Amino acid sequence: MYAVIETGGKQYTVELGTELEVELLDAEPGKEINLDRVLLVVDGDTSAIGQPLVKDGGVSAVVLRRDRGEKTISFKYRPKARSRVKKGHRQELTVLKITDVRLGSKSAAKEAKEAAEAAAAAKSRVAKAAARQAAEDAALAEKLKTRKAAAEEPGKGKAPKAKAAAGAKEAPAKAEAPAKSAKTAAPAKAAPKATAPKATTTKDPAPAKTAAPAKAAPKATAPKATATDTKAGEAAAGQPARTKKDE
Repeated sequence: MYAVIETGGKQYTVELGTELEVELLDAEPGKEINLDRVLLVVDGDTSAIGQPLVKDGGVSAVVLRRDRGEKTISFKYRPKARSRVKKGHRQELTVLKITDVRLGSKSAAKEAKEAAEAAAAAKSRVAKAAARQAAEDAALAEKLKTRKAAAEEPGKGKAPKAKAAAGAKEAPAKAEAPAKSAKTAAPAKAAPKATAPKATTTKDPAPAKTAAPAKAAPKATAPKATATDTKAGEAAAGQPARTKKDE
């Protein structure tokens, strides 16, 4: 909600909480005054236009302090008359703060107060809910902590026994493992020594010489009889050697 007011021959647009400087008013600082010359009041979609003033409209303000405006210089000069007049002026001002804008039964100050109270109540409810939730979370965390501590205490006493039992079971198993491996390893090493291929790998020359005729025997064929061989055979039998003429 805002309004247009007139004071000191000037018009100002004001709303709740606005601070403005107006022409000097006969009012002491801290005093609350009513500005009766209201030309326009607008409340959302509703507006009231004065003719020239709004009958049901009103603006309240409080006087903050008195002040002086900026210095202005007035200089008058008349040619060919040797007339020169220079004056300085600082306007006396009154600083106001708007405390309420009214239109009929509606009041901007009342609406703002209700809105502030509602916001404070909502903020208080949120703070209380947050505090209650924090307290519940803290209680739940403490409860879970005690449960965890209670669950861990029995476990600490049983853990060494379980580890000792596990170590006792693992010790015989580790002791038996070398014995079993030793028993099973002996036949595995003896078997390759008994086989023929292992014998050939040694540096003994005897097996190598006997193996050669065994492979050559199947491939050997009957030698062809040559002339020299027949002659040698006849000579051995006591028969005279045959000559080329006999043939």
